[in-house]
Amino acid sequence: MKRFDLRHLEDDFYGKMLELIEKETKVDENAIFLFEVGDFSSIQKSADVIKESGHELMNSLKFNEVDWTIVVKKLDTKTQKSRQEAYLATRAETEASVIEAEEK
Repeated sequence: MKRFDLRHLEDDFYGKMLELIEKETKVDENAIFLFEVGDFSSIQKSADVIKESGHELMNSLKFNEVDWTIVVKKLDTKTQKSRQEAYLATRAETEASVIEAEEK
């Protein structure tokens, strides 16, 4: 398990988080990321970024009044690609449903 402090990046930590997962974390290893909450949109966005990447979000919790932590498990390439495809398919279905509902 590795821990990474991304608070210094404020709300621009998503790319660095993915880079650290890919380059600094082994397959099946958990990484803990600490970041500043700000307006709370970063919490959902961080979960979405992990889901889009195909890795597994293990936990997300408030660390203190201004910081948040997420725990991410790095998955093997095959599983990661499969999860990415499933996520994209689900997102496309959801977007199509929203468009269809708006047209009615």
